[in-house]
Amino acid sequence: MGLRDSFKGIMPKKAPGGKTGESPKVATPPAAEPKTPVSPAFGSTIPGAKTAKKPGLWGILKGEKPYSVDLSPGEIGKFAREQVEINRKLERHRSERSGWMRVVRHPLQVLLEKPLNILILTLPLAILIFLVGTAFAIKDYGMSVLFTTTLVDDIVIISILVAIVPVAVMDFRENRRMKNLEEALPNFFRDLAGMNDSGMTLPNAIHLVAQGEYSTLTPFIRRLDNEMSWNTTFIEAIQRFRTRLGTPLSDRSIDLIAKASKAGGDVSEVLRAAARDTYEVLALRSERRNNMLIYVIIVLISFMVFVFVIMILVSTFLSTMATAGSAASAAGAGGASFIGNVDLFFYTRLFSHAALIQGIFSGLVAGQMGEARVVAGLKYSAIMLVIAWVVFRFMV
Repeated sequence: MGLRDSFKGIMPKKAPGGKTGESPKVATPPAAEPKTPVSPAFGSTIPGAKTAKKPGLWGILKGEKPYSVDLSPGEIGKFAREQVEINRKLERHRSERSGWMRVVRHPLQVLLEKPLNILILTLPLAILIFLVGTAFAIKDYGMSVLFTTTLVDDIVIISILVAIVPVAVMDFRENRRMKNLEEALPNFFRDLAGMNDSGMTLPNAIHLVAQGEYSTLTPFIRRLDNEMSWNTTFIEAIQRFRTRLGTPLSDRSIDLIAKASKAGGDVSEVLRAAARDTYEVLALRSERRNNMLIYVIIVLISFMVFVFVIMILVSTFLSTMATAGSAASAAGAGGASFIGNVDLFFYTRLFSHAALIQGIFSGLVAGQMGEARVVAGLKYSAIMLVIAWVVFRFMV
């Protein structure tokens, strides 16, 4: 055995077609592509899609995306249909929050939202009562019921009361609610400014203020505190607080506070300014209401005097004239042509219509003078309308 044969097991073999010392190359099978790649945007698998290899550092520096998902035409159509369905549902919900669809979906909420909204129900109901009542009266008594009785007048009065009384009641309640809320605003702003001056942040100051009592404003403050505890920003929470209050004075004051906080100014000083402004506006309103109260009383007394004069005129003068005219006509006296036959029913009905019209419009004038709102006068109109109807139906 030679020397070469002794080192045969130690020396490396010569690879075919290569050089000595090189290990033979082994063919490795290609890496299998994932069957169900995961979409990085949605975290879900996309059947049939191909996911590219994750780029290295050089690929990231060149701006390559970590993953690229190629969707098949079928998957693109599926996602497009889903987007169309989502947009359709959003449009449907948006339409349900406005217009007639909102009235159909949430009728009670719409009717009680504002006082005038109740007219959507009461006005058609009043018209229906008038038409049905008049039709039945004509059916039972004939067309003469329009001229010889006061039945149609009673139907008209009931229809008017059905239309305006709910509006008057809701407006009165809403006005009282707004008044109570606005009267509590100056104290709330002043307390919030004082706590903010002591070094407390606005969320902490609101949390401490929410433990106090501010009349009808207390539930709104506590809800504001709850929203702040959910890490809602002060500007967003205070804007929602303003929307929930929904009074002109709160809109004016809270919008000023939100803009000052957004601009980074001294919020405490702005809160004090808002408190002073709110207090002065309330004082001016109270002074105006007290000064105009005498004119409201004058309007009411004028109506009562008008009704009293008509009642005396009908019950004494016209009754005497009618009796004298009837006696003169029966005796054939010459004065009968001068006095004539006095139709007492006609004049009584004419004066009653005048009193009813006077009551309705005097109430509207009283509302405008006393509270600077015509709608506020509907309660006076309803009261005076009932007084005139009672006087001419049961006292004349």
